[in-house]
Amino acid sequence: MKREDVRNIAIIAHVDHGKTTLVDELLKQSGVFRSNQVVEERVMDSNDIERERGITILSKNTAVFYKGVKINIIDTPGHADFGGEVERVLKMVNGVILVVDAFEGPMPQTRFVLKKALELALPVIVCINKIDRPEARPKEVIDEVLELLMDLDASDEQLDCPFVFASAKKGVAILELNDKPTGMEPLFETILDYIPAPEGDPDAGTQVLISTIDYNEYVGRIGVGKVDNGVIKVNQDAVIVNAHEPEKSRKVKISKLYEFDGLKKVEVQEAGVGSIVAISGIEDIHIGDTICSPENPVAIPFQKISEPTIAMDFIVNDSPLAGLEGKYVTSRHIRNRLFAELNTDVSLRVEETEDTDTFKVSGRGELHLSVLIENMRREGYEFAVSKAEVIYKTGEHGEKLEPIEHAYLDVPEDCSGTVIEKLSYRKGELIGMSTASGGMVRVEFMIPARGLIGYRGEFMTDTKGNGILNTLFEGYAPYKGDIAYRKTGSLIAFEAGESVTYGLFNAQERGTLFIGPGEKVYSGMVIGMSGKSEDIELNVCKKKQLTNTRSSAADEALRLTPPKSLSLEQAIDFIDTDELLEVTPKSLRIRKKILDPTLRKRANMKK
Repeated sequence: MKREDVRNIAIIAHVDHGKTTLVDELLKQSGVFRSNQVVEERVMDSNDIERERGITILSKNTAVFYKGVKINIIDTPGHADFGGEVERVLKMVNGVILVVDAFEGPMPQTRFVLKKALELALPVIVCINKIDRPEARPKEVIDEVLELLMDLDASDEQLDCPFVFASAKKGVAILELNDKPTGMEPLFETILDYIPAPEGDPDAGTQVLISTIDYNEYVGRIGVGKVDNGVIKVNQDAVIVNAHEPEKSRKVKISKLYEFDGLKKVEVQEAGVGSIVAISGIEDIHIGDTICSPENPVAIPFQKISEPTIAMDFIVNDSPLAGLEGKYVTSRHIRNRLFAELNTDVSLRVEETEDTDTFKVSGRGELHLSVLIENMRREGYEFAVSKAEVIYKTGEHGEKLEPIEHAYLDVPEDCSGTVIEKLSYRKGELIGMSTASGGMVRVEFMIPARGLIGYRGEFMTDTKGNGILNTLFEGYAPYKGDIAYRKTGSLIAFEAGESVTYGLFNAQERGTLFIGPGEKVYSGMVIGMSGKSEDIELNVCKKKQLTNTRSSAADEALRLTPPKSLSLEQAIDFIDTDELLEVTPKSLRIRKKILDPTLRKRANMKK
């Protein structure tokens, strides 16, 4: 049986091509908001970091009504680090809208998300967005999308996909480039005509595959999934099974059931085939679980979640300034917070180590982990993190394997030489080069994941801020040899106190400073980047000796170069393997793992 009154779609795209803005307009024009209601931009990006960075991190569900049909919409992330989110939500839908920027055309991430959709044989509507950009080139982009579909072995039906042209910002969509735009109706009509209605057997036993997990402090874990067969009702007895864990089988009771309506969850008593539902009240519910009726517990097959490729240690802060700025500082606080993150982030792994103050946290990339660090820091946590290290595997014949990334770089023509040289030094292998639009060159590399650690900041400097770097995880390959992360050493403070202008003035000749006058420092704290390859110890708390002829006012004549202020990403990129980044709600400080200079020298000599 088909449910003609329901359509389930996911919106997929490369980062920053306008998915979330498009969802905003679909919500507005379907009457979800009152006519006089003030609505924020990108209303689906509810998390502070999502709003500031303009990226979607977690997939979100919403629903709109058009001509009596309920359209369930899932807004998905565009970054490769959150690719695990995209893979799963596609199991809930019957088709996708692929959003492509009318100027940039298909980008690496477009390829990644589209490939996942085609593998599941989902029909695709291509929405070419931002047609109001002055440099838009929609006709060429159509050809590029068709080429990409052919490249990815799309079926004939998938190649015959409808194209819709839109400006999400202005809230209009058209089917032909010379049509007069009025609103989003052409896109709504295309969804109804082209996306198949969900199918299932309403008389069979209940089957709901949990594809995402939401979390709420009041009700705990909430499983979100699509009803594939049968009906699910409140107070119904059910069994949880899992395709990847054949031995799993436990009885549960459905206590609360919700459907989505606009941005709200609405409580319902029952839901039928094709409905996307949220189920609360089941404690240990996980992604990939199938909720079935007890008479016929059959698990729905499910794609395994991609493994993490990069790991960092989260450590209790033990520096001389520990505990002064954070609210949550103990290992118990940090442990509880990290394990709570596992409730919603399935691509993350947290392991306890032999040291009770250290936790090994593994994720899909530097961005994935830096978002977690930033969230914790805003919540009042204080801790230290180590340099990001890749996760190695052992091959069949005992050889060491490492994760390899396929890097796509769009760089200005005059910068391509520098970029190629640096990536080759980091054990990258050039596999292709072509001209991109707007005087840019597209360079493709196969490079070990560790070769990209700490490279993004350098890349932005080398391309004068104009470069675009995208990566996709390619797989594991034999170890490519050692890479030196950093060519420069650190400037290290060797006594505790407060930095003064005189001390800093003498120190700035040795390299680039990260701190200004009047900041607290301690022995072993990194205060700057050395101009040479070795570490240099300095005293930045040193005051000028006062005599009859010299007054302290002469200090005011000393000119200091403004310090280089590092963002969280830059600091994570900068730290070396023998250093830690101290993270507090107010400060980011880099320090040596071993603070005592004598012990540090001994440790270096042993190396």
